[in-house]
Amino acid sequence: MRHAFLWLLTLLVGAGSALAADKPDFSGEWKMNADKSIFGPAPMPASFIRKITLKDPSLVISDDQDTNGQKQVNTRTLTTDGKSSNQVIQGADVTCSAAWDGDALVTTSTVPMYGLLYKEHMTLSVDGKTLTSEVQVSSDQGDLNLLIVFEKQ
Repeated sequence: MRHAFLWLLTLLVGAGSALAADKPDFSGEWKMNADKSIFGPAPMPASFIRKITLKDPSLVISDDQDTNGQKQVNTRTLTTDGKSSNQVIQGADVTCSAAWDGDALVTTSTVPMYGLLYKEHMTLSVDGKTLTSEVQVSSDQGDLNLLIVFEKQ
């Protein structure tokens, strides 16, 4: 009986470790579902396509948005180990980082030129077809919370 208990304990610990090592794969092309997204007082993009390439720890996020007739394409190249990288996005110096928080992927972008801090918490639905992004934007003028729901294309 003691051997059976030890074997079961070893199996459970091993299975838990394997599950902890498996992270969701956010890779793919995602299209914003405007009906499920909330931008509050900020203008909602007419279209928003996000492309993610994740080969942990390498992460590339490319956002293609059209807001009020102005098209913007921004690409962030990150690692998921929490290390910061300096990038130039839309002509501004941006410090970016990404890290896992359980099954969620959290990215942080700081734009000192404009006094902005973006913190994004991305989760994937169980079926892998919906990407939910909760974004907190902090600035001297106040904070803004956005909810962006994407569907896999």
